[in-house]
Amino acid sequence: MPKGISDKITFKPYDQSQQWLIPPSIDELVPEPHLVRVVSETIDELNLEDILKKYTKGGGASRFHPVMMLKVLIYGYMSGVYSSRHLARACRENVLFMWLAGGQKPDFRTINTFRSEKLNGVIQEVLVTTAKLLEAKGYIKMENYFVDGTKIESASGKYTFVWKKATDTNERRMDDKIRAFVAAINHVSEEENNEYGERDLEELGEQATFTSEDLKTLVSTLNDRLASLEESAENKPVKKKLKKEIKLVEKDFLVRKEKYEQYRKQFNGRNSFSKTDPEATFMRMKEDHMLNGQLKPGYNIQVGCENGFVVGYDIFPNPTDTRTLIPHLENMKKRLGKLPKEIIADAGYGSEENYAYLERENVEATIKYTLWQKEQSRSWKKNQWNTENWKFDEVCDSYECPAGKQLSYSHNRINKTASGFRQNLRIYTCQDCGTCELRSECTRSQEGRSIQRNEAMIRLKQQARERLASDIGKKLMRRRAHEVETVFGQLKANQGFRRFRTRGIDKVSVEWGLLVLGFNMKRLMGIEGK
Repeated sequence: MPKGISDKITFKPYDQSQQWLIPPSIDELVPEPHLVRVVSETIDELNLEDILKKYTKGGGASRFHPVMMLKVLIYGYMSGVYSSRHLARACRENVLFMWLAGGQKPDFRTINTFRSEKLNGVIQEVLVTTAKLLEAKGYIKMENYFVDGTKIESASGKYTFVWKKATDTNERRMDDKIRAFVAAINHVSEEENNEYGERDLEELGEQATFTSEDLKTLVSTLNDRLASLEESAENKPVKKKLKKEIKLVEKDFLVRKEKYEQYRKQFNGRNSFSKTDPEATFMRMKEDHMLNGQLKPGYNIQVGCENGFVVGYDIFPNPTDTRTLIPHLENMKKRLGKLPKEIIADAGYGSEENYAYLERENVEATIKYTLWQKEQSRSWKKNQWNTENWKFDEVCDSYECPAGKQLSYSHNRINKTASGFRQNLRIYTCQDCGTCELRSECTRSQEGRSIQRNEAMIRLKQQARERLASDIGKKLMRRRAHEVETVFGQLKANQGFRRFRTRGIDKVSVEWGLLVLGFNMKRLMGIEGK
């Protein structure tokens, strides 16, 4: 054996019961730099007065400090620990959480209460405070605001869907049964009419629809009939029948009608909701890279970013993005006191209403509209049946179709969108379609071809084209692809957050707020190199 080399195997001393001469502090066990230290330092810089206001004065046991609780929650959501029980366990066993908690051990009920109650309604203000801190440090300037949306599944139970179309159908069928029922028992005399009022069973039977109040009136009328009958062998079958009819109305018709009325309130302009999370709407979720999706109860998350930081977000129950931009920006204006100089978004936000709003607010819009991508193709430009390619004569105020026919101005029409926005449309019709050889290719209408022209939208689309075609517009659209998408990719793909743990839009907002606060702190650590 070569000199200096031993043939013995040696191991480092291993003794689990060994004593430390000077026990280390928890701080010594946390590496520096470390993300957990960034979380602690950043939160210490924030103004958390809105959370402190949630606490009321009074006796009883002392409470865990909200700063500590917020640090634990944010770091938990950054680390993929979302359950209150798992967070409580981490405060007992994980040295990083133990350091954040200062050795304190809040139980899962305390953590859950703080998340659902103390942060409810104020988590947005915490994000605003963070945004102001980032602006003070020069990381954001509120100039270029990139907006996009994503859908995340709610914590609803399986097969809890309620569809508006099915509800309307079932309610109509029940109204038909009620109408037939009333007609069958309508034997009210004129004397009874005078006694019980003019609105008798006959009038109820003539209604197209019924309300729960109508059915309560019906029950009251039937009970009055029952009470007016004397106890006799002759009236016994009649009373038995009346009792059966009252039971049918009370236990069946009235219960179902009240349920449908409650459903209508829950829909609130939507086409569906979940029974276990009524504020969640069924929407299509992209399940894999092939974009195969399913209808699941969820929320539409709208996020705005600048320089890779999340500046603002809002939660919406509607599945499309078009009607979310204005309320999102209005909320942002209330929270921050101002709007960004420029909004950058994809075609899902390119509506006349959104363009007009941004123009009124003096905000530059770098937003694609629905047909922007198609307009770039050669086939679109050469398609003769595309009305945007038809010649328009401003002097004669008319269009010329591919067959050389004239479509002259006919009338104006006001179109009202789902949000209440009014569009002024000019309608142009052709009076010479009867003998046209191309009619079968052009239109199926017996009245002939007609088209509509939206002057305001034409002007706004032209502005959008010019902005998108400019060098700065191209640069911003390239940035858009990785500004907000990075947030979604990090939170949904890397951290695996694809389903909320709580129910209700307020609690869901708290969860998402914790996620984006953690994301911002990771981003801050990356920039500052801590």
